[in-house]
Amino acid sequence: MARYVFKLPDVGEGMAEAEIVAWHVAVGDKIQEDQNLVDVMTDKATVEITSPVTGIVVSLGHQPGEMAAIGAPLVEFELDGAAQIAITSQKSEPAPSEAIAVPADKNPIVAGAKTLASPAVRKRAQDMGVDLRSVTGTSPDGRISHADLDKHLASSGGRTSARAQQVPRNDVEEVKLIGLRRRIADKMQESKRRIPHFAYVEEIDMTELEKLRAKLNASKRPEQPKLNVLPFLMRVLVHVLPEYPQINAQFDDEAGIIHRFLAVHIGIATQTANGLLVPVVKHAERRNLWEAAAEVARVAALARENKASKDDLTGSTITITSLGAMGGVVTTPIINHPEVAIIGPNAIMERPVVRDGEIVVRKMMNLSSCFDHRVVDGADAAAFVQRLKGLLEHPDTLL
Repeated sequence: MARYVFKLPDVGEGMAEAEIVAWHVAVGDKIQEDQNLVDVMTDKATVEITSPVTGIVVSLGHQPGEMAAIGAPLVEFELDGAAQIAITSQKSEPAPSEAIAVPADKNPIVAGAKTLASPAVRKRAQDMGVDLRSVTGTSPDGRISHADLDKHLASSGGRTSARAQQVPRNDVEEVKLIGLRRRIADKMQESKRRIPHFAYVEEIDMTELEKLRAKLNASKRPEQPKLNVLPFLMRVLVHVLPEYPQINAQFDDEAGIIHRFLAVHIGIATQTANGLLVPVVKHAERRNLWEAAAEVARVAALARENKASKDDLTGSTITITSLGAMGGVVTTPIINHPEVAIIGPNAIMERPVVRDGEIVVRKMMNLSSCFDHRVVDGADAAAFVQRLKGLLEHPDTLL
């Protein structure tokens, strides 16, 4: 048999290296050509790397979280048949590295002597009170699969010992920050380290806006998106930001330059399966309520489906982050560096308030905000939020 070393190809981003995010194969796996091997992350995107051959995985070149140089050995395969193979690619990726013939009896590198199993298998075994050391792994490297665990349970009649289930669980799970999660951590740390945050929270009476929103949703055309609070807040920002140009800005603190923007590019903080992303609604000042709502839905969907491009995720001049649907009352959001402001609407709740000397029930919302105190003075931040409050409480002026 022949061995084939597949090297990390140039993923087309012009990068010299990429981070290994997640392996989809393990040593000993038999895989097919074009099967997904690994996810790698550059500064711009996460890229799936597929196998150029059919064969058995002999060794993996890097661990998740490590940086791999373009052209570095990524995976070593054991191939059936002749060592000379022809690889063709139907994708727009460069041809992978050449095959390297090595002695067939060369031992592959096996990571450690501990029991090998995926985190999912370990969690399942732990929940069932099964000691993995008593389970036989059938993979060439002894790795235990779900099928091996099923076989073990079947041989024991599907029972686990009561004693095993009663053993206190003192294990500590170590989770390494890698990929997007690490990028998010670095970004948050940089923002908090570099920006002196000034927080300001104001109570907003949303009763009239909620009436208007319900009326517009009831009369909308079938092709129009359903309106939530975000497009209204976006329209309010578009109205107010020209009065406070220092807030619709980015601050290059290394050069000491504030970049003020005439266009309003609003970042929408979006939770995805991989972590927090901020897709951008470009030129919000040119969009009406329905167009703003449609664009928010579009870019958020791209982010959640891991299809957002670099252009979709960059260029924001101010960010909106909302946890209102989860019932939050007050937040102190972290500014999306190098921006200088972030706005956070919270949950809308019915509360008793005093109006004209009488207690009435109104739909109230706390609007949280944070500002870069190097660029935005406290008085200006307060005046800015008060202008937002006035428009949100009298939404007829938006139309």
